[in-house]
Amino acid sequence: MEEMISRFPEQLQEALHLSNGFVYHKHSYALRHVLISGLGGSGIGGNFVQELVVNECKVPVWVNKGYDAPHWVSRHTLAICSSYSGNTEETLSVFEQLASTGAKVVCVTSGGQLLERAQARGLDVAVLPGGWSSPRACLGYSIVAQLGVLLAARLISKRLFGQIGVACQWLLREQADIRSRAEKLAGFLADKLPVLYCADTSEAIALRWRQQINENAKMLCWHHVLPEMNHNELVGWRDAQPRIAAVWLRHRDDHPRTAVRTDIVKEIVEHFAGASIEVYSKGKTPVERRLYLVHLGDWVSFYLAQQRQVDPVEIRVIDYLKAELAKIG
Repeated sequence: MEEMISRFPEQLQEALHLSNGFVYHKHSYALRHVLISGLGGSGIGGNFVQELVVNECKVPVWVNKGYDAPHWVSRHTLAICSSYSGNTEETLSVFEQLASTGAKVVCVTSGGQLLERAQARGLDVAVLPGGWSSPRACLGYSIVAQLGVLLAARLISKRLFGQIGVACQWLLREQADIRSRAEKLAGFLADKLPVLYCADTSEAIALRWRQQINENAKMLCWHHVLPEMNHNELVGWRDAQPRIAAVWLRHRDDHPRTAVRTDIVKEIVEHFAGASIEVYSKGKTPVERRLYLVHLGDWVSFYLAQQRQVDPVEIRVIDYLKAELAKIG
């Protein structure tokens, strides 16, 4: 896991190069919406893509994390099925349902049943490099490949690709500082229950932190976004919670009103939480700031695993669940 996390900047660079070779066949109908289906480490890329293109994509982007395709999917839909292994049963279920909708279907995968079925039907496929034992460590491939599909469909411009390219070099230069900061944060969180808060425009970052802490460090964790949590979860902060550490994931350019809300809510929460810490992003562009916090969070989860003396790669309980589901058929 240490090697996989350390290669994140290089993975982004490789993904940019691979995206140049993606072959996209034009769809016969105008595209009016985008559906991205995927779960876990293969699905989180869709959340980042959704946030990155929200102010640029010409049509709405919807992220789906279940067994069924939404009823609104039609021949005017660009449907991206993302599964690194190619064997995610929920994604395969959606894939089969898409056949009757007339949607433009593109698969993002390294192999497995998804690749086989897509090739058998002559569908476009962004083939990812195989051999990675943990799909969650392939986030760079996932983000760039899905952005590449949107670019090929002429729904976004090349602007984000240039920013990702610059961010790769910047992350490499920041690597030592990021790891040092992450180790300190892990020490702060080691014996606590992390609760992550961020602006609604950056929920993918908090979701990534939560998933990585869950899987790599084998810890429970939850997240919420502002301003939504001001209308519900805030009321739950009424009793002392000595085990909870509130982590505020912030950008200097968060919406001004959201920033003010965060300052006020942080003061309220600190009356009850056992600990509280602000984690500000670094970087010149929104892409750099997001990728910085992603990389920082991945390292935090790794160092938490070290401190808890658990294997960050091992996911036996998920393997058990899959085996039990396979018995049922």
